[in-house]
Amino acid sequence: MDFPLLTIALLTPLVGALALAFVPKDEHKVIKSLSALFTGIPLLLTIYAYFTYDFAQGGMQFVEEVQWVKDLGITYIMAVDGISLPMLLLTNLIGFSAVFASWNIEKRPKTFFILLLILIAGVMGTFIAQDLFFFFLFYEVVVIPLYIMVIIWGSSKRVTKEYAGMKLTIYLLIGSALLLVGLLAMYLNAYPAGERTFLIESLQQANFSDEFQIFAFFLLLVGFGSLLSMFPFHSWSPDGYAGAPTAVSMIHAGVLKKIGGYGLIRIGILALPVGAKFWAPLIAVLAVANVAYAAMIALSQKDLKYVVGYSSVSHMGFVLIGLAAMNIIGINGAIAYMFAHGVMSALFFALIGHVYEKTHTRYIPDLGGLSHQMPRLAVGFMIAGMAALGLPGLISFVPEFTIFIGAFQEFPIMTVIAITGIIITALYTLRVLANVLFGPRRAELDKYRDLQGPEMVPLILLGAVIIVTGFFPALLMDMVNAGVEPLIGPLLDMLGDTPTIGGGF
Repeated sequence: MDFPLLTIALLTPLVGALALAFVPKDEHKVIKSLSALFTGIPLLLTIYAYFTYDFAQGGMQFVEEVQWVKDLGITYIMAVDGISLPMLLLTNLIGFSAVFASWNIEKRPKTFFILLLILIAGVMGTFIAQDLFFFFLFYEVVVIPLYIMVIIWGSSKRVTKEYAGMKLTIYLLIGSALLLVGLLAMYLNAYPAGERTFLIESLQQANFSDEFQIFAFFLLLVGFGSLLSMFPFHSWSPDGYAGAPTAVSMIHAGVLKKIGGYGLIRIGILALPVGAKFWAPLIAVLAVANVAYAAMIALSQKDLKYVVGYSSVSHMGFVLIGLAAMNIIGINGAIAYMFAHGVMSALFFALIGHVYEKTHTRYIPDLGGLSHQMPRLAVGFMIAGMAALGLPGLISFVPEFTIFIGAFQEFPIMTVIAITGIIITALYTLRVLANVLFGPRRAELDKYRDLQGPEMVPLILLGAVIIVTGFFPALLMDMVNAGVEPLIGPLLDMLGDTPTIGGGF
């Protein structure tokens, strides 16, 4: 590669944010068009990287490395493999779609899109940085625009947008504080007699003691787990969804949570495998709590955003039990499911945002028969809803099935309980689809128009990914397996009969 593809992709939204600063605030069309351009370029670069990734070579590719602060062992190194490349693609798919989902925003659009571009760049950075210092830096960059966007452009009737923004930020900062302790502990203990480094690959090769791994992994589990909405650190998430503007809800559900799962794999499992194995039974128990508890709450919700919010918490339980399995097939499924869930949840929130923008309500009893007035929106809801059910032929079926195969090998009872969550998912999903889309035509809703023009972009782009990846799952699964198998395989041989906190269930 003759040019720094990842750095260009990372800097493009930041350059876009800077360019928007010089655009007059009344030039709404220019602002939105530039935002689409500066999110479209990283998307095209990522698609190019995805389809030119060399499976035969494997490992980290598109590597860009510059020594940053030698005395502290800080290196600017950007690279992707089969684990991070799907997450980078997911980020840019949703970032590009989020611009068009926000196309009709009229309140301070210049500031809104500047913050959105910074947010997208921050999320991208966490997935491509291969140095702990930069990983944590980009993670912190995400929090600031997130809070501002929620309290200014958010909306919620159950809680105030200020409450939602503050709660979201506090949980993320508490999680980041625990992460900081864990990451610094790894940095200081990796090579105490030698030259210290923040390089993630070097930390994965460090000879940490078993006791240290158990301690450090627990810190990472709570830190990353709170970001992943792991029970009982999940309550910030549905309120955050409900209070956030559409674009933030899409990024929050679509990719922000996935930083937690990605971090647990890249830093937790790969650098602290003994600690991961020790805490795996606890993760499995909490995963089942995620699936069942959040699904039951989603079943009782009447606000569309809260239904999808608790559904998202429930679905993250599948990711957690896949990670807890600590085998290749379970982790493959968990990573692929993060991608699948990100696409379908982002589509859900884009469509809910359109409904709220037109009708000024998300209250399910106030809606009904919308397929008469908004047939295109109804198609989008059906695609996202069927994907949430794990329908064969759509994006989530193969990852979900893969998770259950991997998890059943280690935690058969917990897995059977988790599978019952699919039944509850079907209940609340079909209830929402029936009550919002179908039924007799309601005359009071005739004045609201369907998706059109730029509003169609999220439906077309995300809907196409859901269908195409569903029919051709190898597009996703082969990439994920290329990243997981070479890294996880040797760890499994090394772990052997490593003790756990409670054994299998």
